[in-house]
Amino acid sequence: FPRYLLERREKLPEAWKPSCIDYETLKSHIKKHVKPHGTPSPAAATLSFSDSVGSRLGYLQNAVSAFFALLDVDVDRLVAFYLEECSRLSMRFELRENSATTADAAAMQLLYGSARTLLQDVVKLERFIFLNYTGITKILKKNDRHSGLRLSEPYVFRLTSLPFYRSTLLASLKKRLIEQVSGTPQSPTGVLTPQSPIMTDGNPFFSAATQAARTSAPKGSWLPPASVAPSQKVLVTMSGPHGTDIIGAVLDSIARYDCHIDDFALSRLYHNVTFGCLITLASDSVDIFRDLAEAAAKWDATLLFDVQDPKDLPASSLEDAPYRDRAKYTATVLNQNGLSSRFLNDWTRLLLDEKISVEKMSRLSAQDGSLASIDFRLSVPLDVDFDKLRAELFSLSMNHHTDVALQPNDVFRKSKRLVIFDMDSTLIQQEVIDEIAKHAGVVGEVARITESAMNGEIDFKDSLRQRVGLLKGTSVNVLELVKAQLTFTDGAHFLCKALKRLGFKLAVISGGFMPLALYVKHHLGLDYAFANQVRL
Repeated sequence: FPRYLLERREKLPEAWKPSCIDYETLKSHIKKHVKPHGTPSPAAATLSFSDSVGSRLGYLQNAVSAFFALLDVDVDRLVAFYLEECSRLSMRFELRENSATTADAAAMQLLYGSARTLLQDVVKLERFIFLNYTGITKILKKNDRHSGLRLSEPYVFRLTSLPFYRSTLLASLKKRLIEQVSGTPQSPTGVLTPQSPIMTDGNPFFSAATQAARTSAPKGSWLPPASVAPSQKVLVTMSGPHGTDIIGAVLDSIARYDCHIDDFALSRLYHNVTFGCLITLASDSVDIFRDLAEAAAKWDATLLFDVQDPKDLPASSLEDAPYRDRAKYTATVLNQNGLSSRFLNDWTRLLLDEKISVEKMSRLSAQDGSLASIDFRLSVPLDVDFDKLRAELFSLSMNHHTDVALQPNDVFRKSKRLVIFDMDSTLIQQEVIDEIAKHAGVVGEVARITESAMNGEIDFKDSLRQRVGLLKGTSVNVLELVKAQLTFTDGAHFLCKALKRLGFKLAVISGGFMPLALYVKHHLGLDYAFANQVRL
């Protein structure tokens, strides 16, 4: 923000620059005098806690008081400038009006500007106030963070009594100017100007009662049409221990002032709830912020306002990581014995190293058991090296004996209706060809061929022919014996039943033999079975 403020300041008229808040001086004061003695800083081991707190609070009393003294000077200077500019704008308007019927009207308009030019100057003043108000709120948050003292909220309440927060004069002036520019009188309730810098992003925005007037602006007017005119967006977040009351408090205020809800997000930890709403203000009234603050105090909640920059608005959802050039993925981690804290820590470190953002975590395993499975919705940089990432995921999985499945989070993942299972060592715990080989007395030979195939020394088809050849002459009754000995994997019945209730079609595919695949199909209630046919 300091760099942004400096860039914007350089574009201001020379006469305006000295009235900007001195953000760098305030920031430097916090760094030198507040931060080293703030309550969040580590305590000296040689002092008792009471002595440490007493010493710090004593120093902070002077350092923080000095900070607010500096800030007060900046705010007073800003107020004086604002009043002076309002007076100058009002005088220009009145001189224009008084000369409208005189012979020198053209000369007066040339001297004091057209209505459109004057309206643009009003908007410039609003932008200037908004820029400084943003700087004030940000430096207050910085002081709160480093001092450990939450003083920003009462200071902001103090600002509501200052002229730049609610200016009836400027509101009236802007209303009359828009009437002249649009050629359409505004309704008595259609006061247009944002009466607080937190109400605007630097553009004039209009209440619903004045939308028609904006669409009738002359062709080529600098005023945008109503369909594309920006209205200020604000992210309102309330956190507290009263659950649904928090949600109700936010929505009650939003509904009372007819604000449009663009998006919302909710997080609950037992009684504690954090509820955020991205809203578009429907009018220029600042009373909604007073009501929200009163509701937060009533429910022992923390209230935050975040005025949105149109350039930084989220593309789709508040739950999306606000970064560009990203792809959405879902990672599912699973361990039947429970996910260990060591695994979750290593998993998170891997994501951080690859600059992958976690957008959402959802528990998949039953609540009454161990934490065995989690879905992570991820925001992955497009330039990530996926070959390297796969190798890291495989190593992580092997080291912690935990499955990690990464797949694109797209419509194809969400719309699957068919689930296909392998049979051996998946739905069942054995390898059926090994079980048959035990009864045929050739289990050692079959195991050696299987190992050669696994090592890539022979292909699958050759290994299958060789193993089946060793089983030649084995009694067909062996298949019935093997069926009786099959052990289904824990959870296989529950999983298949749950998927069927959800409407999925289920299939089993095996490199073994069809009689055993059909047995598994019927036992688990699957829809399809595919395997090798064997001559009996």
